[in-house]
Amino acid sequence: MTGPRPMPTVRRGFFDPPPELAEYREQDPLMRLKYPDGHVGWLVTGHRLARTVLADSRFSARSELKRAPVHRPGADPFYGKPALPGWLVDMDRPEHTRLRRLLAGQFTAHRMEELRPRIHRIVEDHLNEMERRSGPVDLVTAFALPIPSLVICELLGVPYDRREAFQRDSATLFRLDATAEEAAGAMEGLEALLREVTEYQSRPGGSGLLGALAVGGQMSMAEITGTGVLLLTAGHETTASSLALGVFALLCHPEQLAALRADPALVDGAVEELLRYLTIFQFGVPRTPLEDVELEGRVIRAGESVTISLPAANRDPDRFEDPDRLDVTRQARGHLAFGYGIHQCLGQNLARAEMRTALPLLLARFPQLRLAVPAERVPLSHDMGFYGVHRLPVIW
Repeated sequence: MTGPRPMPTVRRGFFDPPPELAEYREQDPLMRLKYPDGHVGWLVTGHRLARTVLADSRFSARSELKRAPVHRPGADPFYGKPALPGWLVDMDRPEHTRLRRLLAGQFTAHRMEELRPRIHRIVEDHLNEMERRSGPVDLVTAFALPIPSLVICELLGVPYDRREAFQRDSATLFRLDATAEEAAGAMEGLEALLREVTEYQSRPGGSGLLGALAVGGQMSMAEITGTGVLLLTAGHETTASSLALGVFALLCHPEQLAALRADPALVDGAVEELLRYLTIFQFGVPRTPLEDVELEGRVIRAGESVTISLPAANRDPDRFEDPDRLDVTRQARGHLAFGYGIHQCLGQNLARAEMRTALPLLLARFPQLRLAVPAERVPLSHDMGFYGVHRLPVIW
């Protein structure tokens, strides 16, 4: 067994995870990992083993047991402490089960299909505005960020004119260099906004998901507020990153872009492949065993932190042939971009609906879409928990 390694963070290419992850996976898909606080835990890099850990209820998602695998002061107010009310991603059964059951009906594939016409209209409106501006434009601010922001705002009932504040606070939560004070302040701002929205929607005649949860009486106000913060932040940050980075990847792989243009019916599979290939949750998913667990002939002791590297698992050649190649015709189902098990992303159907709608409409409207700057000048978000681009200047 090799000695503990630090979590690699330096990428060599625009779209590939740090190459050390592939080296680790080849050497040993279950490797000792040294955390920034000196704790020695484990790193999982293989697809099969990642699924095993994520599906095993003996591995806890509770925030009081979590450690960040990279230096991230902004996690200090939240990790090592009980989960904030409503933050089901930081909870185990039965609390997680109760909250997820109350929300799941709002995010089914059928419900997202019902939203597709509205998503289509939102996308068309932003494409119209882009066309009026005639380029060059930043695709992040003109397209990739506002579309999921507006959709999740409408779903939750959050006024869209508050987007500047919540987008700023949300970005602070995901910044790797945010201080503990900055992150705590951002959370306070988001909680105040969602509490205000929930209280307003709870009045007679109110509407929106948060109001419905309040009227239902099965969640406390604190839980509804916390759930609203979770859905609002994750509901726009992740899709915005996936959409912008996905367009960047297609523009840098013209043969894949041409294949998708030639056959728009490929879009569903292409979205799955982009999710797999890019895997924006770049530093993995933390879990902690509540008891000693034997894996791969070794014992993971209770309390030892385990980080599951989703980018490494999604590039595992034992699961995906030629995994470092983007192939929009690939059958990429089974990827772990949304996690796996009971904590698999609640909003995955919404993210798919947004990407499956936005990508073909964008490519059809602008057949000459291309980068307005050399690819090397596109600023990548190495400094965020979610990988993506800060800006994507394009022309057509």
